Amino acid sequence: MCGITGWVSFGRDLTREREALDAMTRTMACRGPDADGAWIDRHAALGHRRLAVIDLVGGAQPMTVRTGQGEVTLVYSGEVYNFVELREELVRAGERFTTSSDTEVVLRGYLRWGAELADRLNGMYAFAIWDARERRLVMIRDRVGIKPLYYYRTPDGVLFGSEQKAILANPLAERVVDADGLREALSYAFTPGHAIWAGIQQVEPGTIVTVDEAGVRERTYWRLRTAPHTDDVDTSVGRVRELLDDIVRRQLVADVPRCLLLSGGLDSGTLTALAAAHLAGERVPTFAVDFTGQAENFVPDDLRDAPDTPFIHDVAEHVGADHTDIVLDPRTLADPDVRRAALVARDAPLGVGDMDFSLYLLFKAIREKSTVALSGEAADELFGGYRHMHVPAIQRARAFPWIAVSVGPFDKDATGLNPQLVAELKLEEYRLERYDSAVGEVERLGSEDDVEYRMRVMIYLHLTRFMRYMLDRKDRMSMAVGLEVRVPFCDHRLVEYVYNAPWSLKTYDGREKSLLRGAAKDMLPASVAWRPKSPYPSTQDPYYSRELQQQGKDLLTRRGHELFELVDRGWLKAATERDAAGMDRLTRLGLERTLDLAVWLDVYHPVLRLP
Repeated sequence: MCGITGWVSFGRDLTREREALDAMTRTMACRGPDADGAWIDRHAALGHRRLAVIDLVGGAQPMTVRTGQGEVTLVYSGEVYNFVELREELVRAGERFTTSSDTEVVLRGYLRWGAELADRLNGMYAFAIWDARERRLVMIRDRVGIKPLYYYRTPDGVLFGSEQKAILANPLAERVVDADGLREALSYAFTPGHAIWAGIQQVEPGTIVTVDEAGVRERTYWRLRTAPHTDDVDTSVGRVRELLDDIVRRQLVADVPRCLLLSGGLDSGTLTALAAAHLAGERVPTFAVDFTGQAENFVPDDLRDAPDTPFIHDVAEHVGADHTDIVLDPRTLADPDVRRAALVARDAPLGVGDMDFSLYLLFKAIREKSTVALSGEAADELFGGYRHMHVPAIQRARAFPWIAVSVGPFDKDATGLNPQLVAELKLEEYRLERYDSAVGEVERLGSEDDVEYRMRVMIYLHLTRFMRYMLDRKDRMSMAVGLEVRVPFCDHRLVEYVYNAPWSLKTYDGREKSLLRGAAKDMLPASVAWRPKSPYPSTQDPYYSRELQQQGKDLLTRRGHELFELVDRGWLKAATERDAAGMDRLTRLGLERTLDLAVWLDVYHPVLRLP
């Protein structure tokens, strides 16, 4: 896992721009704490920060192969889990290797197959190849969008990077956020390809972007496709188990310490049990987050019925894991330096408050013992695990499900924002436009009735929008501390198979995530196998809410701050004077967003081009 960046210019000599490249590369030092590297030619400059996971000695980057027609150079972030098989195939085809890294497999695979290499890869990856033979840059991103990659068009080429901050470090990139950027930040539409900063685009998942003197071209090599599912219940359950077993086996491969993230739910419990079976004779290390006093003082709410810790311990004991609870106190969660670190990690004021901060702190603690962690991210999106997916009114709503829900981490009501700004941005119209466009992408089987089609839409929206946001969040918080997080449920083979299983099959036992439960329940304690969905935990300590209010009061003293172009000062004053112990969800979300916006403005100094 690494950070990549670069600059392609057909109108200037980039050998004179080493300082700019180094500045871009330095922004991602946290993504690659083990080494850095640079490669510069007249029209291309590539930078790399390395987190060494496979072939610790031989996998240095940028990696170059010299051919008779010119050099081919790669900067690569991620892991290819089928690199052993691909390497064997390439050796049979006549390729010769000098390292045992998956990086060299990707590079020599490109030499043999060109950009069609993407069709052969199984993994999480974002990489860029400068092909001097064709004076061409090729950027490729994994199928479901696990690893990030952005680019910015210039008059004579592009800038690119794993994170937007790498691009913004180049003097050619303007730090502008316009009305469309704000709409995207505040609407929670998660539009594919879009970024907050004007001029910056994401390389979309499953996409190849080619840059040469003729311009920039995109080609989709993979997308979610509708297909008939003909397997019965038993066959489907067996196939899910078979795929997960193979996926976990592949994703445990590393030359550094690895572990499992354990939440006490079906998803992470399944991965932990499979990992324990593959690591026979070795106690699988597991980590979980908890809060001071949470188990003793927990109060059920609309999202969470019970604290996670007892279920986490059930799984750990059941599989014989070497388990560690990372217990966080509210004072640390509320620390402004932690908020700033999380904000800088994600480049945009689009977070989920203390759930971001606890994730960042969890990963920071894990990194002291492990370099690679497996996570249960994406199982809910794929198997239909979110509670709101099972609410008829939300199933029928003409709205993105994660903002149609009445509870959750996203605030569709724009609480606390400047009312005039909200009116001028027309957030509701923007959401509806983006929603209708997304639904139009879904292919319907002729045999699907309205219910089945509606639930196909539900799963599609989550897999192509919401899941990508969640994956980006996990990538940013983990890479901010140099931890590689792998996500087995995002293997494209599993995604393709389960996406096309009808809703009646996904809920065949009358519960959420029936296919996954059927595939895993024999490996898990009953308490976890049958536990209802519980989202990532959030602190309930009133100290945290009081600290939000105090930090809000501090903002009110900054009268000339441009924050108040975005935030309603009167609302903020009222919110800071309420009873913290009884603070409602929307008020807390509004305070979180206000503080995030203030930090973002102070750190990035964007030029705001408001409507």
